[in-house]
Amino acid sequence: MQERTSLLQEFWFYLKENKKWWMIPLIIMLLLLVGLFIVVGANAGLLPFIYTLI
Repeated sequence: MQERTSLLQEFWFYLKENKKWWMIPLIIMLLLLVGLFIVVGANAGLLPFIYTLI
């Protein structure tokens, strides 16, 4: 019988097997960007000031 693995375990095995270590910083930056969008979306009052920061 085959053991079930989680999505994170599958992704880790993929990175390890195929030597795709360069993908780790991309995934981390993507997660941080998503987190930033969630925080900014929750604080909708700050949206007009984001444009001035860019």
